[in-house]
Amino acid sequence: MRCHHELPVGAELTPGGVRFRLWAPRATAVSLQLEGGDKRGLPMVRDPGGWYSLSTALAGSGSRYRYLVDGRAFPDPASRFQPEGVHGPSEVIDPAAYDWSEPIWAGRRWEEVVIYELHLGAFSRSGDFTGAIRHLDHILALGATAVELMPIAEFPGTRDWGYDGVFLFAPARAYGRPDDLKQLVEACHQRGLAVFLDVVYNHFGPEGNYLPAIAPDFFTDRHATPWGAAIAFSGPNSRPVRDFFINNALYWLQEFRFDGLRFDAVHAIFDESEPDIISEIGRTIRSRIPDRQIHLVLENDRNQSRYLRRADRRRVWFEAQWNDDLHHVLHALLTGDTSGYYADYAAEPSKHLGRALAEGFAYQGEPSPFRGGMPRGEPSDDLPPTAFVGFLQNHDQVGNHPFGTRIAPRISEQALHAGVAIVLLSPHVPLLFMGEEWASVQPFAFFCDFEPGLRQSVREGRRREFSHFPEFQDEIARERIPDPTALSTFRRSRLDWAEQREEPHSTWLARYRSLLRIRAREITPRLAGIAPHAGTYQTSGPKAASVEWRLGDGARLVLLANFGDQPVAVSEDLTNGRLVYSSADPGTPLSAAFFLLESAMTEVKGR
Repeated sequence: MRCHHELPVGAELTPGGVRFRLWAPRATAVSLQLEGGDKRGLPMVRDPGGWYSLSTALAGSGSRYRYLVDGRAFPDPASRFQPEGVHGPSEVIDPAAYDWSEPIWAGRRWEEVVIYELHLGAFSRSGDFTGAIRHLDHILALGATAVELMPIAEFPGTRDWGYDGVFLFAPARAYGRPDDLKQLVEACHQRGLAVFLDVVYNHFGPEGNYLPAIAPDFFTDRHATPWGAAIAFSGPNSRPVRDFFINNALYWLQEFRFDGLRFDAVHAIFDESEPDIISEIGRTIRSRIPDRQIHLVLENDRNQSRYLRRADRRRVWFEAQWNDDLHHVLHALLTGDTSGYYADYAAEPSKHLGRALAEGFAYQGEPSPFRGGMPRGEPSDDLPPTAFVGFLQNHDQVGNHPFGTRIAPRISEQALHAGVAIVLLSPHVPLLFMGEEWASVQPFAFFCDFEPGLRQSVREGRRREFSHFPEFQDEIARERIPDPTALSTFRRSRLDWAEQREEPHSTWLARYRSLLRIRAREITPRLAGIAPHAGTYQTSGPKAASVEWRLGDGARLVLLANFGDQPVAVSEDLTNGRLVYSSADPGTPLSAAFFLLESAMTEVKGR
């Protein structure tokens, strides 16, 4: 089977050669410069709408090229591969050259999904697509059912978190060629693992982004982002911009057969259109790929439930959103940290925990102290718990620590056990961050590899981020924060696979595997068909709460969580139920216990 998503931009192979197409609405002349050919280039034809195009038999698969825009040479913004990096020529790729051997793979149901997030460069010794394949059996044995790759679009240098990508259609050369990525996706599918890709549509990285020079209309100064000018998704000349990103999403799903996308920081996307770009992407994907299990997940600090709406209990466009509220309140309860955004969860942690687990968002329009009293969020209690992805760690929450310190070395084993049990056994879709499953103490720090002129500003910016923390108000103290541009920072962030064979890490790995087996047996089969308003909660003290969910088969799943220093009572109702799992004696300090109370309907079905 051959998979190809025809792009309206960039280089597309044709029976007679290659068709090149570039949007440069303010240019007066554009030429195609083939490597090894005439330096003056081949003149491209100006088409309506600011487009330039050329079909030529002088190029083919493997040809390297640039565009000459008013005499200046640039790589192709829609390049499928950058063999020499962000400043080098683009390469013509033949998508149909790869023969997929698994045409029957249709994906996994969302209720079955347990996500394992990884960074390709830090996940394996070789730090590439091929290296990741070597560890897929570990993920499978763990009990995860989906792999999520942090962004892989071509970025500057040889190491980066991926959020500085500038060629959104080009798999990063640091990880291998496009066919190597396809081999990784296929290897996942052969093991029954779905594959998700993190995509960044809110900004481009600071080095190697030539779009402002080629097509200034791609950006707008009407909005500001932390990374510079906002992308112009609305306005009279925005259709090519919108189509660029819509096609990017379709490209990864169709040409590389990804099973889903995670959309980074959609709260940093500004679009006054109706529908907005996020909605249009979701709607287009659903209409264009109706025959596979495709899952679309958002990161959205605004807690906007509008994108997650259901019709007849089924999602319309987006499956779920990362539930930062659940992470933040668990982190505050486990660590005692009330700095930064954790301050929003300090006053009533048991209420926030119960609400985040039962209703999705802890903030559903209430004022956020961290945001200066501004209201945050929209009502979410009518959404099923599977509309939320829960986690105790992810790349952001580990990397946001000044030293990239994971949570395991910061809290007691009992506290961590309770937190992990909540994430893995609640009806929310769980996400693990690589190495978490053996309680790795290996840091995962922020790292990047920019050109020398940017490195100093990145170092200073990273240290300035933490200057408001009491322990980093002194300049000498801030000097201890790892230099994100140093190779040593990246090397320290690589997983140590030998760790899992030592104690206490081997015990933790066995515990994670056991919890995920319990989830697969007791929770997953009951998730389909959960009705709106399925969750309720009660507080049992300042740091204790009970949460109840009515599952799809009518059974009641009840969590009794206690992060306080005094025991809480276990109700008689729970003692009549079946204890599914408890991290410690139910109700004792630092414990999380799950009970299953079968309905009469469920008991009849089970006979």
